[in-house]
Amino acid sequence: MKNYKEHDIESSWVKSKDHQQYLHQQGNELLKFGLNSVLKQGGFGYLDDNGDLINKALDTMENARMTHCYSLASMKFPEYGKIADHGVKVLLDVINDKEHDGWFYSIGGLGDAGRKQAYIHAFIALAGSSAKISGRKDGELLLEKAIHILEKYFWSEEEGAMLESYDYDWSDLESYRGANSNMHSTEAFLAVFSATQDVKWLQRALKIVERIIHVHAKKNHYSVIEHFTPQWEEIKDYNKEDKNNQFRPYGITPGHGFEWSRLLVGLEAELYKNEMEVPEWLLEDAEKLFEKAWKESWDVDGKPGIVYTVDFDEKPIVRDRLHWTLAEASAAAVSFLRRTGNVAYDDKYKLLWEYIDKYLVDHQKGSWFHNLDENNKPTERIWLGKPDIYHALQATIIPNLPLGGSITEGVKNNVSKVL
Repeated sequence: MKNYKEHDIESSWVKSKDHQQYLHQQGNELLKFGLNSVLKQGGFGYLDDNGDLINKALDTMENARMTHCYSLASMKFPEYGKIADHGVKVLLDVINDKEHDGWFYSIGGLGDAGRKQAYIHAFIALAGSSAKISGRKDGELLLEKAIHILEKYFWSEEEGAMLESYDYDWSDLESYRGANSNMHSTEAFLAVFSATQDVKWLQRALKIVERIIHVHAKKNHYSVIEHFTPQWEEIKDYNKEDKNNQFRPYGITPGHGFEWSRLLVGLEAELYKNEMEVPEWLLEDAEKLFEKAWKESWDVDGKPGIVYTVDFDEKPIVRDRLHWTLAEASAAAVSFLRRTGNVAYDDKYKLLWEYIDKYLVDHQKGSWFHNLDENNKPTERIWLGKPDIYHALQATIIPNLPLGGSITEGVKNNVSKVL
């Protein structure tokens, strides 16, 4: 790709002194708030809005995300290394299934044992990659085990995508394919490539993107279709009776459009930097994803913010505002600013962070509210409390990283600019 370019954004609002100080402050406050979740017996528990432990169950997703976060932080603040090591240890020694292999959904919670999910294992791979890149004890071992499971059970070369879930003993493959698990697998594959330099992970990420975005989202005017049959037929009425579902809601989830768009820009950069073939459609699809997600979600019900879901006619369904959608939209906006130089993305980035500071950041008790209602007031209709810092922390880091690779690799190579 001869015309690939990353633009200088030093004169942007992103790089203004006040905003840079704000990002550093936010990142550090999030890391300190997250320490409240550390369990003496190992791993991370679930925090309420006050930052108090309300559940000491070991939720695998939360533990993997927090391990990833403190692995990132340990490269700037070595004192966080022991927290990351604490996370690696519980993932290797407690939450893993020593009889059947892989990782449980949770230990000691409502989802005890549970199905073996691609979504969960993608976060294990992310945590392992970050732990290895940051030099954490047993990080490489965690990554090796995660890769083994991904390749043995989840990756389908024939489909060019991830299978969804199995029963605890790897029987009963679920008759469903999901965009959400494949999206986080794309994120994980970029991280695994950074940790291993094995190009097959970039090739696999591209296959996922081509299927879910370049085929299905493009056909649907760049709205991301979430639910599929094993033959990759779209299921547009999936969970029509469970519209508030945390992971598989009915309809379109615009926040995923933002998240996918950022991942496409990162994949494009990584393919280019490693002198691999870069499809011309990657950037075009990425920008159209962002544009459509913005059109579908921002201020569409007369109130500022991003609605959780819309129907296939772009009408709001669930009007709650979830914190991760704003984190991903802001990260996508700055990625497009860096990739295109278009100042309109700087304006959107500023607008998003003004909203984040006004409505999401809890200036009294710390961290971000995870769930606001349609009037931008805290609620717990979909998410309870403030369980992790993953999306918010990354939103404070990404603005100071070049495009491509994993966030952890970016922090390692630009540690003086972050946190």
